[in-house]
Amino acid sequence: MRICFVGDVVGSVGRRAFKTVMPGFLKSNQIDCCIVNAENSVNGLGASINILKELEASGANLFTMGNHTFSNREFISQITKISNVARPANFTPSWPGNDYCIFEKNGEKLGVINLLGQVYANVLPDNPFACADKLVEKLKNEGCTSIFLDFHCDATSEKCAMGYYLDGKVSCVAGTHTHIQTADETILPYGTGYITDCGMCGAKDSILGMDIETSLKRLAYKLPAKYEPAGGTGYVCGIIFETDRNGRCIAIKRFCEYE
Repeated sequence: MRICFVGDVVGSVGRRAFKTVMPGFLKSNQIDCCIVNAENSVNGLGASINILKELEASGANLFTMGNHTFSNREFISQITKISNVARPANFTPSWPGNDYCIFEKNGEKLGVINLLGQVYANVLPDNPFACADKLVEKLKNEGCTSIFLDFHCDATSEKCAMGYYLDGKVSCVAGTHTHIQTADETILPYGTGYITDCGMCGAKDSILGMDIETSLKRLAYKLPAKYEPAGGTGYVCGIIFETDRNGRCIAIKRFCEYE
């Protein structure tokens, strides 16, 4: 199975770039399943059912989230109506939504997991390593040969640790949340694809997809300012990975496509 994963979609520019770039890109790369992290797709914070439908129309099949899953409060009630969204499984049990999603094509099942990291976290998730073990076992019992984890966290060390922890147990571990694509895509010793961060889908001239001047006010001058997504030219960052019938990753590459 050939799978594409797109990093955090940030605001209207990220959505526009996805719509512009991905239909042709997915077709030319013969992608079987496209997974998108959509936790920043509503004005830089949160998601909505209408925006997910918009991304679906441009080729997205499944969605993962992150610490901003419910920053748009309307999504708390909307997520129960959507079957193709995996929100972080290791946060509070009171969160509505799915712990995982399953995608089927040509007799193969792909399981998708979303977890939050612990290091530097401004929320207090449960242990993602223990949670990963439980979900991997559950997905294998449901017949998934391929399993993908979007690990949404700050620390590169924690992402790297998760890659080695799940090596040979899942098909691919991809990091999100830091929005800057890393150049370390690899296949680990026991057949798991790995990258520390897939990057983002958003404005090229920005600070993590957000307006530069607003970010400088907050970071350089310590002045209060509300973050707003940046405008201008957009780009799409992510990975393509391929699995064999046993769920081993046999190829992985990163990409960055501009409007």
